[in-house]
Amino acid sequence: MVLCKRQREDETFRVQQRLRDCLQGCYRRAGRKPLRACQARRKERIHYGKGPGEKRNVSMTTRGWSLLITGGAVLAGVVKVLAGRGRPMNVAAHIDLKKYAGKWYEIARLPNRFEKKCSGDSTATYTLRADGKIGVVNQCRLPDGRVESVRGSARAADPAGPNTKLKVTFFWPFTGNYWILAVDRDYGWAMVGEPRRKYLWILSREPHLDERVLDRLLERARQEGYDVGRLLRTPQTDNAPATVDAV
Repeated sequence: MVLCKRQREDETFRVQQRLRDCLQGCYRRAGRKPLRACQARRKERIHYGKGPGEKRNVSMTTRGWSLLITGGAVLAGVVKVLAGRGRPMNVAAHIDLKKYAGKWYEIARLPNRFEKKCSGDSTATYTLRADGKIGVVNQCRLPDGRVESVRGSARAADPAGPNTKLKVTFFWPFTGNYWILAVDRDYGWAMVGEPRRKYLWILSREPHLDERVLDRLLERARQEGYDVGRLLRTPQTDNAPATVDAV
């Protein structure tokens, strides 16, 4: 009985080892075709016996292998995105704040809780203040047609660092990162994010942005570790609400 039990344990260990080796090989080949050996592997069955307290038959079918390999490939994709998020984020070297000030139309964004109620016509307006800070007004149209706005201010995150890394405050003492990742040389568009890759906005001076420009910005965001598949397009209409003055 001891010998039989040991043989069954050895056989179980060998099958588990083959499964582990197969999955490790799939992970190492993330982004490539799955191992055909794993896909083509036929059904393997381990008989544990039917005695009291003994385990039931366990089988690993070809479908089971395929599911495991597919899950491994998906996991590898997630790991790739997370690895990108661990890298330092590149920002624009410098901006002319006077040229950056003014009204921007939101073209696309990642989902966020503070725009959850917005249905479209989202804009951001920036005004240079006498105290050196930047006045901020964000507004959007609600589903019932009303316009909602919120005021805040922005300042340089580090006076010795680039002026493209800002801290924004809407409700003191809470602040958030506002990093300008890219900006058009003519200040016709801009892309704004933050180091955790949780928030992303694509802005334009006009209600609509050329699709070719948008595609380039999406590729840039992808290179910075963003999951651009979650991006939401913001509807902009011809009767956008008037801009509220920033203070």
